[in-house]
Amino acid sequence: MYPIVKRFFDFLFSLIAIVLLAPLWLVLIPALLLTGEGYVFYRQQRIGYRARPFGIFKFATMLKDSPNMPGGLITQKKDPRLTPMGGFLRRSKINELPQLFNILLGHMSFVGPRPLVKKSFDVYPDAMRNNIYNVRPGLTGIGSLVFRDEEMLIQQAKDAGHDEWAFYSECIYPFKGTLEMWYLSQAGFITDLKILLLTALAVLVPDSKLVYKVFPALPANPVQPETA
Repeated sequence: MYPIVKRFFDFLFSLIAIVLLAPLWLVLIPALLLTGEGYVFYRQQRIGYRARPFGIFKFATMLKDSPNMPGGLITQKKDPRLTPMGGFLRRSKINELPQLFNILLGHMSFVGPRPLVKKSFDVYPDAMRNNIYNVRPGLTGIGSLVFRDEEMLIQQAKDAGHDEWAFYSECIYPFKGTLEMWYLSQAGFITDLKILLLTALAVLVPDSKLVYKVFPALPANPVQPETA
């Protein structure tokens, strides 16, 4: 019953949100056209429900050829490939709002494991790859909350002379996968509501550390800024 009711609310609230945010679309679309490289939306292949690929939508925040430039798939805090509005859109998470259309279409849910590109998904061990997307991937999730400062960690790793991809694949992804598997074991309306409220708070107070107070049974985070 939970998956059916969750899908109903995902459809209903994504539709309402798209309509209510219409004035924002009308401001952002021309602003992005004028300040970027002439394109508004970015579509990227991600791994989704039942490990099937789908196209995720975002507002464009990076130069078009950024995947082929130094840094590749990894974005740092002060990445030179960001467009003039890109930094603000990423910090505020406004760049993720087009995923409301993914939710409406059934590719995603409001809450769930964040969808990964295949290269990142393949870092997970078999047990995770076979189970982590038994629910729809989410606009937000427990991994996103714990690693809200992910770009800062990567920047610190680079500044310390570490390879960014090695740090990502050997330190961040293993624990992020553990968090997403924890979510699968705890998934329910109360858990989802708490994650949504924590996400809203994190947008307003980026340094909020409430996630471990709200979910005291979460696995301890071994990836700290000073280890980068």
